[in-house]
Amino acid sequence: MIYLGADHRGFELKEKIKTWLGEWGYEFQDLGALKYQPEDDFVDYAALVAREVVKKKGSLGILVCGTGAGMDIASNKIDGVRSILALSAEHARRSKIADFGNVLSLAVDYFSEPEVRKMVRFFLETDYSSEPRYLRRVEKIRQLEKNN
Repeated sequence: MIYLGADHRGFELKEKIKTWLGEWGYEFQDLGALKYQPEDDFVDYAALVAREVVKKKGSLGILVCGTGAGMDIASNKIDGVRSILALSAEHARRSKIADFGNVLSLAVDYFSEPEVRKMVRFFLETDYSSEPRYLRRVEKIRQLEKNN
């Protein structure tokens, strides 16, 4: 399952992502905003998506706001979330492999629609690595979460 969330700045792009996910055959759930709300706060949608990703093993999240940074920061506050603020499709792919990213945060203000489409595709089609060095590092992240 892929959980989606966006504030007013990311709303239009989130709607396009839903179309792409449908075309690609992915199961998804839109956690909001469900309509354009110019006064909404990214934090609310980041929290909704992050909590669902942690609850449902194997699920992923995609968040969209103006800079992507707000969504990334807020979602990473939830233990078990490893959000990626993607800078390119290759960055999204490598972060999924090496850092076990389970949420993709996107910046609508800095990337074209074709670039975002490629980032989303690479993120979804990339598997986590089974290399011991990456597994060891992700386990260390889990330990940090326990010791906050």
